[in-house]
Amino acid sequence: RLLKKWLEEPLLNKEHIDARLEAVEELFNDYKNRQDLKQFLNKIYDLERLASKIVYQSINPKDFISIKLSLQNLPYIKEILEKFNSRLLKEICEKFDTLQDIYELIDKSIKDDPSTQLKEGNIIKDGYNETVDKLRKASTEGKNWIANLEAEEREKTGIKNLRIGYNKVFGYYIEVTKSNIPQVPERYIRKQTLANAERYVTPELKEIEETILGAEEKLIELEYQLFNEIREKVELQIVRIQNTAKYIATIDVLISFAEVAETNRYIKPIVDYSDRIVIKEGRHPVIETISDESFVANDIDIGPENPIMIITGPNMAGKSTYMRQVALIVLMAQIGSFVPASYAKIGIVDKIFTRVGASDDIFAGQSTFMVEMSEVANILKSATSKSLIILDEVGRGTSTYDGMSIAHAVIEYIHEKIKAKTLFATHYHELTKLEGKMKGVRNYNVSVEEREDDIIFLRKIVPGGADKSYGIQVSKLAGLPYSIVERAKEILNSLENDKVIKSELENASQQLAFTQIDIFSTAKDSLIDDIANCDVDNMTPIQALNYLYELKEKAISLRSGVL
Repeated sequence: RLLKKWLEEPLLNKEHIDARLEAVEELFNDYKNRQDLKQFLNKIYDLERLASKIVYQSINPKDFISIKLSLQNLPYIKEILEKFNSRLLKEICEKFDTLQDIYELIDKSIKDDPSTQLKEGNIIKDGYNETVDKLRKASTEGKNWIANLEAEEREKTGIKNLRIGYNKVFGYYIEVTKSNIPQVPERYIRKQTLANAERYVTPELKEIEETILGAEEKLIELEYQLFNEIREKVELQIVRIQNTAKYIATIDVLISFAEVAETNRYIKPIVDYSDRIVIKEGRHPVIETISDESFVANDIDIGPENPIMIITGPNMAGKSTYMRQVALIVLMAQIGSFVPASYAKIGIVDKIFTRVGASDDIFAGQSTFMVEMSEVANILKSATSKSLIILDEVGRGTSTYDGMSIAHAVIEYIHEKIKAKTLFATHYHELTKLEGKMKGVRNYNVSVEEREDDIIFLRKIVPGGADKSYGIQVSKLAGLPYSIVERAKEILNSLENDKVIKSELENASQQLAFTQIDIFSTAKDSLIDDIANCDVDNMTPIQALNYLYELKEKAISLRSGVL
């Protein structure tokens, strides 16, 4: 629970992060004391949950024994904590309450193997309460009376299989089988008839019953009352128990961090208030432990000079894994854990935003694209320059040009307005042109090796944009039928040829347009020159009228496109 809380609420204060990292480092380096702490922690029950049961009055006697067994280990834990020197562990040791007064109260009052039910007795230890001891003795002796009475009746009646039993309906009774009924004395009073036996009572048996049951009822009631008193006494110390439970949970998480770091070769990150994240040979903490393949480590250096990484490459190549591992390493560092890398320097981020994977919300009537856009909108509204943003395939849920336009605009907005560190994976190769247009945008791709019609994923992030999508090769790797793959190649070649022809036609059309613009531009300039050079002062009225008519004809021809 505490680990989940830490993951949901990573630290933003460098001093607090460093305190956790120092504690993990000391536990990492001190194998013996770490193992000793683990040994005693393994014997401790969930004190936090048990404390809640005390508060809500749902605790039973066995729960108190769990508390007692936990508390008896606390002095040993404190003794080991005294050997550490890191700030956080020393602080925990100073504030660590071993709760020995509560341990002693439970130890002297509650039986070691009590009943789980409060209304069944068998809760309070002998010697804790004098009245309980007297009633328990009467109850025990009463059972001896029953055993003696059974032996006496067998001897008096000569019925060897006569027995005295008990149930909650009739209380104590004498049971005689059908074959022995002739030997039953007249003083027996029939109480119940069964298929193979008869049940009787006697005045003497009823008298013993009243003594025994009276003592047992009083004993159960008194034990219940005493149990509640003990619970109330412990409840008065609930804050102390909760504080100790919190420190135990903290020690447990720190030890887990040290154990995982040792097992998986994690290193202590450097944390500061800079805006740069530098990770060398970073690895995904989950995938590297579950994958059969050797995990390929990758670097990242992202900061004020290059805050936006545009990552291209084929599907299945590892773009999403790379971005996720960066986010996870940052998160791990800010909760005080070692990280999977050979070196890590993490500038503290205030938030981590991710938009990865496709999902929809059928019940809310939202499509995959609508959900994607809603999440992107929330990121753009909430992110700051200190945030880390992970965006995977933004815009893929709509048409190509719409999606590309949205992706372009999102990058532009982050670059100009938010200025957050951003990892942006995309299949829109056109976006790689932004590197030259926007300062701080850098292209990276996941390298692949081509072998004829096949590709091999190298999983390595390298500078530069990808020039191909390799979609058909990936579909082949995914197991798409051979005939479909071959047909896809044919269609791709046809489309690419059409694209070339279309491009040539567009170029020719543009060239013609430029030519036309040049011709009309010349004719227009000529008309202007004619008007400017007209010697109006030396023309007769008839000459002026004729010249005006010529200019009008030229203007009409120019407007209609006829030279």
